[in-house]
Amino acid sequence: MTFLKSPSSIEQKSFEIIRKELGQRSWTEAETRIITRMIHTTADFTFADITEISPGAIEAAVTALRSGCHIVTDTNMAKAGVNRNMLERFGIGVSCFIDLPEVEETARSLGITRAMVAMRAASEDPRNRIFAVGNAPTALFELISLHEQQMVNPAVVIGVPVGFVGATEAKEALRHSSIPYIITRGRKGGSNVAAAIVNALLHLASNGEVEPEV
Repeated sequence: MTFLKSPSSIEQKSFEIIRKELGQRSWTEAETRIITRMIHTTADFTFADITEISPGAIEAAVTALRSGCHIVTDTNMAKAGVNRNMLERFGIGVSCFIDLPEVEETARSLGITRAMVAMRAASEDPRNRIFAVGNAPTALFELISLHEQQMVNPAVVIGVPVGFVGATEAKEALRHSSIPYIITRGRKGGSNVAAAIVNALLHLASNGEVEPEV
């Protein structure tokens, strides 16, 4: 058996294997690229069946990235997983507010989660247009509430919190909001999945294969 050694050849071969095993799907090429990268990150083909992308969400994300929007994650793990070279190519930043002392203090005084307060902090900068939530359902609920109050205007929300308490419900709430979304239905998700989706969107914005919103 010949073993591949270069990172690029290993990644390319992995994507080839995933696409072959997926077979024919009724996805667009952009949707295929996103879901393939999710499976590449997790080796879990069930993401092919539980991922849902709202109409226009990819195009909205591409437009926002090309215009220099900023990205917000709910965990430092997701932030660390975003491709730095791609961020530099677009001249954009990725932020996570969860560990800020003022966020922790406010959360303690109000008796709510830090994730909720972190989303409130993120909403103060209008450049924050892409939100990637892989861990905290309360972050999703808060984003929906902030959007309803016209305090935040996401280009897209990546809603893939993992867990047993509130994760499924938060994703369903996002599905029924007016916010463009990329979600995983049910309990599965995670910070690594959220980062994978962000990276897929960055690649799509970079290669010019997706037409931005007019």
